[in-house]
Amino acid sequence: MSVEAMRYDGAPQRRTHIMAALRRAGFLSVADISAQLGVSQMTIRRDLRRLAESGEVQLVHGGVSLPPGGVGAPGYASRALSHAGAKRAIGAAAVRLVQPGDTIGIDSGTTAAEVAHALPEDFDGCVITHSVPVLAHMLSRPRSRVIGIGGELLHDNQAMVGFAALDLVRRMRVRLLFLGASAVDERGAYVRSEVELSAKHALMDIADEVVLIADASKLTATAPVQVCGFDRIDTLVVDGPLPAPVAAAARRTGTRVLTASPR
Repeated sequence: MSVEAMRYDGAPQRRTHIMAALRRAGFLSVADISAQLGVSQMTIRRDLRRLAESGEVQLVHGGVSLPPGGVGAPGYASRALSHAGAKRAIGAAAVRLVQPGDTIGIDSGTTAAEVAHALPEDFDGCVITHSVPVLAHMLSRPRSRVIGIGGELLHDNQAMVGFAALDLVRRMRVRLLFLGASAVDERGAYVRSEVELSAKHALMDIADEVVLIADASKLTATAPVQVCGFDRIDTLVVDGPLPAPVAAAARRTGTRVLTASPR
């Protein structure tokens, strides 16, 4: 029986389902939860208030998210293991866009980190990043020039953010930016928190070309904060077919779509 066909009348059962779905997606709208569980939005809001009172979730406009750094929040390491094969394939496909001696930007996030892992050992270009895992990995690439963007450490994303990061970025230029996202739909790319926006926008502004990298799970996920529309995305690298609305948006804006081979 599909989730849509089920009805959850017991509050504890509903809240268990909500938490399980939230750990997978990171954000859920009230309307989505109501439709999935077959109960009213008023009932769902009562459930969410109870979960928020216990500190298990954070109420946001239109829905609910995991609390930053909370016990229930999926940590960086667990996200890196999720869809790991697809992310490696996307990283390998994305790196084919990189030329010898290139200057590239690598965003934070587990998929973006796979771009760094896929760089050839003799890559002699420059990598600009605010991702701590990318910086750590680039220690094994001594021929590459690496510029780390400083700021305040965002533990959940293992990235540096804030005014110090923005001041440095604005004085730079990259040919390619490999941009990560928590969710993608026909309106563009999304992340879970506004704290990620400033660094992403600053990197996009200095890029000749923005390459959005997203595994198939991002095409069915939801997240509350929009990063950009498809008009800002030059290339989309994915590991499977696009939903029809997303494919139509890419065609409308002239966004190139590259499909990674499974690994």
